[in-house]
Amino acid sequence: MIDIRGTRGRMAGQVHYEVFARRTPQAPWTLQGATEDRAHALQTAEELMAEGRVAAVRVTKETLDPETMEFASVTLMSKGAPDTRRRRAAAEARTEPACTGVADLYQAHGRETIARLLDDWLRRHKVTAFELMHRPDLAERLEATGMELRHAVQKISVPESQATGRPVHEIMREYERLGAQAIERVIQARRQAQFPSLATESLSAVARRLASHPDRAFLLGGALAADLAPLETWGAKVDRLLDRMDEAPDEPQPRALCFMVVEQMLCEILGSRGGLADLLGADLDLGASLAALTRLAAGPEVELLARHDPSVSRMLPPLEGPAARLGRRVAAGDLKILAGSVARRVVRELNGPRRLRPGDADGEIDILRALAMALTAATGRLLSQDEVQTAFVERSRALVAPDFVTVYLGQGRGGLAEAEALLRLCENVAGAANKRAASRWLAANVAALRFETELRGGAAAPTAKLAALAGLQRAAARADLSEKDLEEITTKLGEVGGLIEADAKLVAQIVRAPAPALQRLSILLKLAGGQTGPSGPVAERAKVEAMKLVRTPEVRAELAAAPERTAEMRPLLQAIGLAA
Repeated sequence: MIDIRGTRGRMAGQVHYEVFARRTPQAPWTLQGATEDRAHALQTAEELMAEGRVAAVRVTKETLDPETMEFASVTLMSKGAPDTRRRRAAAEARTEPACTGVADLYQAHGRETIARLLDDWLRRHKVTAFELMHRPDLAERLEATGMELRHAVQKISVPESQATGRPVHEIMREYERLGAQAIERVIQARRQAQFPSLATESLSAVARRLASHPDRAFLLGGALAADLAPLETWGAKVDRLLDRMDEAPDEPQPRALCFMVVEQMLCEILGSRGGLADLLGADLDLGASLAALTRLAAGPEVELLARHDPSVSRMLPPLEGPAARLGRRVAAGDLKILAGSVARRVVRELNGPRRLRPGDADGEIDILRALAMALTAATGRLLSQDEVQTAFVERSRALVAPDFVTVYLGQGRGGLAEAEALLRLCENVAGAANKRAASRWLAANVAALRFETELRGGAAAPTAKLAALAGLQRAAARADLSEKDLEEITTKLGEVGGLIEADAKLVAQIVRAPAPALQRLSILLKLAGGQTGPSGPVAERAKVEAMKLVRTPEVRAELAAAPERTAEMRPLLQAIGLAA
């Protein structure tokens, strides 16, 4: 149970987070608590699911409107069994078909449905649903196939019948009627010569003439679809559409009309599998495809990040050909809907199960880190922070799963190399529960007898081993682990370091070494301060000897004679409490 600091009507802040749970799949949602700490709410939900006390959890962000004093709710996380009660209620409430008129087919959701139902047919003809809806020759070709169109109608009618309870054949008749009307509309437009020809008239003139026409989007769409008809590749179509954008008139209304129609067509090209493969590359894995899409949608942010971190440019390489030209248009702010659509596609894929780099676990972490940096930098312009964070938390869950960690660590790595790899995993996963899971893998690694045995018996010098352990401790401190996990890992690393030092009697050797006193003091101070050795027993032993050494007349005299050396050592002395 969350420590409740107020409920919906009593929260002191303008934003708070609520955690809901269902004990069984059929049970209603019940409020488990509310908090102003987002991380605390998400962590509590994860813990409820991990403990197995509930069937599902949900975390919502509640934002108070100061004018209406009403809360706007956004779901940040939902896990567990589906809400069957709500689905049944929604199904019972829905009695109308998804599309009721020809105009609905031309809307974005109508074209998306058509693209899904006729995916194979569209890919064979290398066209989009937009082109199909605006080209009479394609409409006639589809109508002539007969069974292809009827099969598409069946695919949408059967689930709609199950959802609404209406007879399948009744729904099929409605959709067949709508399809026939849509085909007749586009053929009639050709018969009456309503579609302008961009071969005989400039786009600027067409846009100005259609700017006040009630069917301006349909007619201009027909002209542009016919303009693309001779082109055989998606890259050529993108180039042609960008050429047409360059020809758009300067007047606001005709220009907006051109950009709107072109952007719809570009969105569908990038939304199709064939179009995306042709534009970005057919042999790309999912990670490379998402890298290209991110570069396309968030080009300015990627460029800025690449100046400070060369790895970003390596993971998200510059676009080429028509994709690069399209990216420049997006960066100029001319295609905001397309940029948002592409960014949401990246997020959807990150929420999915497919591996980003099949067969390359190290590369998976690299590409995920670069994507996280780019999309985080673009939050507010393309996506909300919650959308980005939720996507990377979901993707991180796959990175800490046993199957991924086993592949990631591979075969033949030593204990120290595995610890370094697991620390890198800790640094690059998001979400409190995923951080905890990654830290458990690391804690188990450094606590294993194998880790201790390899480090104590390895051929490397004791100083190199201690320096490596100190580096692991510093990396763990940067990995944003919980205090408990960090303390456990740090303590174990320190204990192993103490055994290595005891085996080699390193501190005693430094004290007895035939070297100047200040040099020996400097070495001890670096060990005591955690620079060249881990905190714990090694640091304590070095501190004790440094305190003895700094009080000797020999060292005091050398420090007095060399004030510049004293200034160099002052931070080290302060770090272990030997200087103000």
